[in-house]
Amino acid sequence: MICDVCGRGCDLAEGQKGYCRARICRDGRIEPENYGRFTSVAIDPIEKKPLHFFHPGTHILSVGSYGCSMRCFFCQNHEISQDDGSLRAWEYISPKKLTDMAIEAAAKTDNIGVAFTYNEPIISYEYIIDTAPLLHEAGLYCIVVTNGMVTGTAARLLAEHVDAFNIDLKSFSADFYRANGGNIETVKSFIALASPESHVEITTLIIPGENDDAAQMSHIADFIASVDPDIPFHITRFYPRYHAMDIPPADTSLTGRLAKVAEGKLNRVIAY
Repeated sequence: MICDVCGRGCDLAEGQKGYCRARICRDGRIEPENYGRFTSVAIDPIEKKPLHFFHPGTHILSVGSYGCSMRCFFCQNHEISQDDGSLRAWEYISPKKLTDMAIEAAAKTDNIGVAFTYNEPIISYEYIIDTAPLLHEAGLYCIVVTNGMVTGTAARLLAEHVDAFNIDLKSFSADFYRANGGNIETVKSFIALASPESHVEITTLIIPGENDDAAQMSHIADFIASVDPDIPFHITRFYPRYHAMDIPPADTSLTGRLAKVAEGKLNRVIAY
């Protein structure tokens, strides 16, 4: 069976998991083994997603599972993104129970819905599609924080059901994406697909010596502007994590300098 969710096209035998460590071939079909299996649950400020222009000042019930469709050497959440469900404890939460949790949080705080985040949520897109209508019926929002590695039916369904995305655009280098298990064209296509249908904000994490040159930032800004110059663009600072402990943290002078490049082409640039 061929899994077509992220565009990698993993060819899986019965019982075999894909590159993401979460989708599995079972009984002649491919499904997310991590469906409803959550390793992390928290109430976060919406700005932490980061979404600065989607109901700012509110909070969001944030949940994460395990697995990822990429292998970023600098991953900030590698403890769960690179797990296959055997290392970290997880709890099963049904779509209805998660919706009830969001409703309860909304009654006590300014919670506006659920954000699927922390690991790569799209590898279990079926759970998101099952939960979104329940959230909408309750007057709540469905939010996804993603690396954007999604194609085909999954991409179209997510664009239809999700109210807001934050999508990583990690670099504008095909080689950089390839080295980290991704495909830049897949990500660009999803940004172009999702933007007219949902609220979209984009994030680039600046890693010194990897994706921090002005020319690359100019290409990123050109692409975003070609989709919509009003898309909010977050330029964030790298901190040493995972296999990138020998790279120094990025500083605000670097992100500020790159923000000046992006501001010449985009209307809403946030650097921090």
